[in-house]
Amino acid sequence: MAANLTPVEEAIAHILAKAPVIKESRLLPITESLGQVLAQDYRVPADVPPADNSAVDGYALNSGDFTHGQVLPVSDRIPAGSAPAPLKPGTAARIFTGSEVPAGADTVVMQERVEVTESGILINSDIKAAQNIRRRGQDLSEGDLALGKGTRIRPQEMGLLASMGVAEVAAVRKLRVAILSTGDELVEPGTPLKPGQIYNTNRFTLLGLLAEAGCEVVMCETLKDNRQLTGETLERAAGQADLIITSGGVSVGEEDHVRAVLEESGSLSLWRLAIKPGKPLAFGSINGTPVLGLPGNPAAVLVTFLIVGMPYIRTCQGRLQIHPTGQQAYAAFNIASPSVRREFVRARTESVNGQTRISIYPNQSSGVLSSACWAGGLAVVPEQTTVAEGDLLTYYPFTELLS
Repeated sequence: MAANLTPVEEAIAHILAKAPVIKESRLLPITESLGQVLAQDYRVPADVPPADNSAVDGYALNSGDFTHGQVLPVSDRIPAGSAPAPLKPGTAARIFTGSEVPAGADTVVMQERVEVTESGILINSDIKAAQNIRRRGQDLSEGDLALGKGTRIRPQEMGLLASMGVAEVAAVRKLRVAILSTGDELVEPGTPLKPGQIYNTNRFTLLGLLAEAGCEVVMCETLKDNRQLTGETLERAAGQADLIITSGGVSVGEEDHVRAVLEESGSLSLWRLAIKPGKPLAFGSINGTPVLGLPGNPAAVLVTFLIVGMPYIRTCQGRLQIHPTGQQAYAAFNIASPSVRREFVRARTESVNGQTRISIYPNQSSGVLSSACWAGGLAVVPEQTTVAEGDLLTYYPFTELLS
């Protein structure tokens, strides 16, 4: 490993050890719970479904009453939402999808397998007990753990909570984040550019990333290249946020003031990672509030946020899963020159003859954000490693890195 560069795993472990878990929670209507993190376990209050019900439109009967060629009279009609009377012996009941199966019936025959006559129904196929019946508690049984504390709520979790009768969800209070972009050259979109200026890309990338991560942005400002102003703004942000994320100002230039302010007025416990892109990443604190100093190049901001920032955020949220698992796929490219840094290349996968293969964007410069729009995720090229077509690599889809 190159001198003074912290390995990626070591850097993440260092940062996670300093990540405070949010203790506060709030009750939210289930309609507003998407993307939030559960603050408590949810156990099943009653069996789901609460009773045996029909999986199809058809006829409920007792399989012992069935004889080929025999017409069964229809004694009842059971619409969904009604409580059925016990089935009369030797008869069938018209039943609909989701309707409760009556006592005395042990099977449901699809209507497509039935001929309706004036005196009843004639079944045109073999039947067996328990067919087309959803059993009581087949989804959830009373007392079981349905969803654990730290689960992030997706649409399917919303549905599961609703199936248990949950109307309000106990969710972890959102992590409050301040975004500070640094640089005299930065201009907001919608403003004509003057010579030497560029648009503030990183602000909007971070706004989107933090929204996806379930965070609340409490401050979003652009810093001029001035050390005193940088220090004052960092201190102001520390009074509002649980985490400060900066972009730029952490390298070795004379106008890179964020790192200098942390060293002088706060603390700097990590600087310069063995990661590509994103080497000049910094981590410290100001007035006790953690500061994650990301590089200034747009693609480096994206990569370092996903690889380093997201595990920190998940830890603060008390999430069950902190690290992405990734998947194994085969390289469809070559890299002849090894790097001392672990490289996260913008990539996407495709299936070729049943094999998942990874292609990479031809320009992996840390300033080329269009590569991330082309890509579906990040492929990992380990330190001191060359890549030949067909080599097995780890690939992280963006959806998993942000989930």
